[in-house]
Amino acid sequence: MTIPTSDNPKGYKFREGYEITVPMTAELHASGMPRTDFLLIDIREDNELEIAKIDGAVHIPMGDLASRINELDVDEDTVIAVLCRSGRRSLDATLYMHEQGLAGARSVAGGILWWSDRLDPSLNKY
Repeated sequence: MTIPTSDNPKGYKFREGYEITVPMTAELHASGMPRTDFLLIDIREDNELEIAKIDGAVHIPMGDLASRINELDVDEDTVIAVLCRSGRRSLDATLYMHEQGLAGARSVAGGILWWSDRLDPSLNKY
């Protein structure tokens, strides 16, 4: 699957192979693809989800990822979009997932903040 890299704010240094854009994530999430092809994981904490969340995302807090990674039941090349607030924690989680053999893991560039800016301004920012 080709993942576009040009849907980010001007000057953003997109990390190809490690990130996915908000529009592409939303498109894949809405497509109804089977979990074996695409999975959206939200690694934020419970209190963050109370502020803003994406329906249908699998919630695994970052602190639980190592102990729960086997729950994902995905192939190594499944596109796994990892979401946090701004993209920092999700990039760390993505790097960890790559180390665990999940080469399809991608951090959602800009996180829920860019999701709110680009696609759904009704999502609260924090």
